[in-house]
Amino acid sequence: MREFDYIIIGGGCAGLSLAYELDLHKKLENKTLAIIEPRDEYKKDKTWSFWKVINHNFDDCVKKSWKNFSINSPKGTKHLQCDNYPYQSIDSGLFYKKIITKLKENKNISFFKNIKDINQNKSFIFNSVPTIENNKNNLWQHFCGVEIKTKENVFDDSIINLMDFDCEQKKSVHFFYTLPFQKNRALIETTWLSKMNDSSLKDYDNQIKNYIEQNLRIKNYEIVYKEEGAIPLFYPMNIKEKNKINIGTAGGMTRLSTGYTFLNIQDHSRYIRMNIENIQNTKKYEINKKYQSLDKIFLKVLKKYPEKMPDIFFRMFNEPSSTVIKFLSNKSNLIEDLHIISKMPKSTFIKAVFSL
Repeated sequence: MREFDYIIIGGGCAGLSLAYELDLHKKLENKTLAIIEPRDEYKKDKTWSFWKVINHNFDDCVKKSWKNFSINSPKGTKHLQCDNYPYQSIDSGLFYKKIITKLKENKNISFFKNIKDINQNKSFIFNSVPTIENNKNNLWQHFCGVEIKTKENVFDDSIINLMDFDCEQKKSVHFFYTLPFQKNRALIETTWLSKMNDSSLKDYDNQIKNYIEQNLRIKNYEIVYKEEGAIPLFYPMNIKEKNKINIGTAGGMTRLSTGYTFLNIQDHSRYIRMNIENIQNTKKYEINKKYQSLDKIFLKVLKKYPEKMPDIFFRMFNEPSSTVIKFLSNKSNLIEDLHIISKMPKSTFIKAVFSL
């Protein structure tokens, strides 16, 4: 059986981002890498969106960027702008094509469908497959989205609707999300922050259909693409092992209060690449502990007072948009943190702190 210097388990966003980072910076000229991925082919299956608060390797995979966004709640609508940190949406199909094409040019990189096909004994392993605890009390961000094409130009493609809370909540947190790529084409998602044990929340197709036809008042359209997913709003139970680093969601790169992961993966990949020569003795990379602590409180509030969350998100954006974006993207300073915290309902969050 073949041996490799490095093994990446899981050829999804985290695994491919790391492989690309290592290859791009010529860290695999004299080292071998095996990528373990069971899928038969790579095709578009996800849309990754985020505020561009750092540079990354995939600007050429961005489907569209926006500097304007809105938030809806039963109380009204906020229209916001941020020129410094545009909101970007990456097409996973373009992402996969770019990386796979580049990696296949390197004879030191091999793909396998099953890890049993190679010898792991002397390899350093990067694992992107999370071990999820089956706990019915855990919170998830679960969603379904469709990209639709309309006969008429019905969308303002200069602005996204980041959160529309003016919808049925069912004792959970629910919002719709609209990314207009063109004046007649948009991705529309229904998103829930909840436990996964209520099957009524997963009636995604009807939720989206009703939203498009009743809220957006669009009758003539066709669905050209569909995606579905679930992000754990808790840290996976991956065990720390010698000669192994967990990456992606498995490595704690998901920001638990938001579900944002893509840019954290890029930061982590960069960190590994910079320390690859001494990776066995390198300090663990993790999201700043202040955000971990704040997210823990936030999720406690979400679980205990879901009915208050639309107002909490709405209040948050009373601060300048750049401040909120940096906070949600792990790039805020202490003063900015305090400004955000000052906008939160104090009694609700104090109760959550003392119930930890």
